[in-house]
Amino acid sequence: DTSLAEVNSFSSSVPISPSSMINQYKFEDGSELRDLFITVDDPESHITAIETFITYRVITKTTRGEFDSSEYEVRRRYQDFLWLKSKLEEAHPTLIIPPLPEKFIMKGMVERFSDEFIETRRKALHKFLNRIADHPTLTFNEDFKIFLTAQAWELSSHKKQGPSLLSRMGQTVRAVASSVRGAVKNRPEMFTEMNNYMETFSQKINLLDKIAHRIYKEERDYFNEMKEYGPIHTLWSASEEDIADSLKGVASCIDRCCKATEKRMAGLSEHLLPILHEYVLYSEILMGVLKRRDQIQGELDSKADALASKKTEKDLFSEEIGRLEDKVERANNALKADWDRWKQNMQWDMRSSFTNVAENNLRYYEE
Repeated sequence: DTSLAEVNSFSSSVPISPSSMINQYKFEDGSELRDLFITVDDPESHITAIETFITYRVITKTTRGEFDSSEYEVRRRYQDFLWLKSKLEEAHPTLIIPPLPEKFIMKGMVERFSDEFIETRRKALHKFLNRIADHPTLTFNEDFKIFLTAQAWELSSHKKQGPSLLSRMGQTVRAVASSVRGAVKNRPEMFTEMNNYMETFSQKINLLDKIAHRIYKEERDYFNEMKEYGPIHTLWSASEEDIADSLKGVASCIDRCCKATEKRMAGLSEHLLPILHEYVLYSEILMGVLKRRDQIQGELDSKADALASKKTEKDLFSEEIGRLEDKVERANNALKADWDRWKQNMQWDMRSSFTNVAENNLRYYEE
C-alpha cells in the first residue's frame, strides 16, 4: 500500500530471492515520508430489531496541519465506506477510486458474518483507506477527512447535507443522455488505447481470478481428503503387527503433507486471491472512469455541433464551449496522471503476488 518505487532501483549487491527484494523495497520505502497512518481493526457485531451489522474501528495518526488533533479513533460500518467511495467518485469523476469489497460474497467461499469473512473484509477496508491516504489528490478530500475524524452522529449529520433529490435527478438524466450518444467523435488516441487495454485486462484478470479460485477449491478438497486418510493408516497399524511401522510411517508422511498443503492454501488466500479479485474490481472501476471521461468529451462535442449549426447566440455558446474545453482538459490530465500511477502499482502488485505464490510452491514441494 505504499507508494511505488521502481524495482530496478535496488542495489545490485542485495537479494538473491525475489521475496528479499520485496522486503527490501518495503524497508527502503520508509514511513518517514508519510504523514497519515490509518488502521482498520477490532470488528464488533451489532444486532438490532431491524438488522445485524459489523462496525470496525478506524484509527488515524497524522502530522498534517489541517487536522485539529494528531490521533483519532472512530467506528465505521460498511455503509459508511460506501458513502465515502461515492463522495470521492462524485468529487473526482476521472480519478481511479480504489475498490471496496462487495457487499455480498461468492457463495460457497465463506459464510457471511463468519470470522473468516469479517477478517477478509477488514483487510480489504484497511487497504481501501490506505490506498486513498497514499493518493496525491484523494488524500486531501474533505469528505475523507470527515470520515476519519467525525463521530458517528456528526458523520450521520454530514451525510444528510448531500445533494438534493432534484440535483441528483438532474445528474442522472445528464448521465443517461450522455451514455446514449454513441461513440465519442473526438476522443484522443491515448484514451482509445486505454479503453482497448482495459477490455483485454478485464478478460484476463477475470480468467485468472476464476482459475485461482478453482485451484484453491481443489487444494481444499485434497486437504480435507488427506485429513481423513492419515488417521486410517494409524488405526490400520494397530491390527497389522508385521507392517505396523510402515503404516505409521505412511500416516506420519500424510500428516506432514497435510500441514504443508494447509500452509500453501494460506499463501493462496493471503497473497493471490485478494490481489486478483481487487484488480477484477479495479477493471470495472476503470471502465467506468473512461466512460465518464467520454461523457464529458461528448458534452463538449454536442455543444460544438450546436454552435456550428446556429448563427445566433454564438457568444453564449462560445463561452460555454470554453468552459467545457477546460473541463475536458482537467479530466484528461487527471486520468492520464492516475492511469500511469495505477498501472505501475498494478504491475508491482502482480509481480509481488505471483512471486509469493512461486516461493510458496517451492517451499511446499521441498517439504
